[in-house]
Amino acid sequence: MIDERKKGRPTVIIIDDDESVGEALKGLFESVGLVAETHGSVADFLALDDPDRAGCIVLDIRLPGQSGLEFQEALAKSPHPRSVVLISAHVDVPMAVRAMKAGAIDVLTKPVREQDLLEAVNRALASDDARRQEVRETAAMRLRYSKLTERERQIMVLVVAGKLNKQIAVEVQLAEATVKLHRGHMMRKMSAASVADLVRIASSLHD
Repeated sequence: MIDERKKGRPTVIIIDDDESVGEALKGLFESVGLVAETHGSVADFLALDDPDRAGCIVLDIRLPGQSGLEFQEALAKSPHPRSVVLISAHVDVPMAVRAMKAGAIDVLTKPVREQDLLEAVNRALASDDARRQEVRETAAMRLRYSKLTERERQIMVLVVAGKLNKQIAVEVQLAEATVKLHRGHMMRKMSAASVADLVRIASSLHD
């Protein structure tokens, strides 16, 4: 049964094969009002995972089967990246560098200082929220773009390229007044307040 108080809230997912560590971390996160759950391996987590769920992962580097570091690198390349905080009893410099290159929020050594871990998790949750907001905004931009006419799309490309209305009129063989009309419709449909705003939108659409 779903706890309605937890439904929809970001979840701190703990993956650690040491059950006592997992439960201790879960208790720590819940003590500051966070929703947390534990898994003993990557496979256990993946069997129940909903990639659309908001939150972050606190991941032990050394795990049976797929290691935490390998899993983090795979997540970074997947269509559903996650914000990850790595923890391990033994962290060397090459391991930490590899993790940070793959986008880890932090790499902490066990026994982890509670404040360090809470700060890292808060950064991870903020990073996850920002990424999801960006995904939502990009989806909204794509929807607005899909509603442009072919002529409006053509003019959008030329406006983004820095062309003036007079130049666009010559290129598309329309009266300048007609270009202004199409341009106005396009800017409103794309919710662009300026050319600079339109350039930013166009860049996001092609990322």
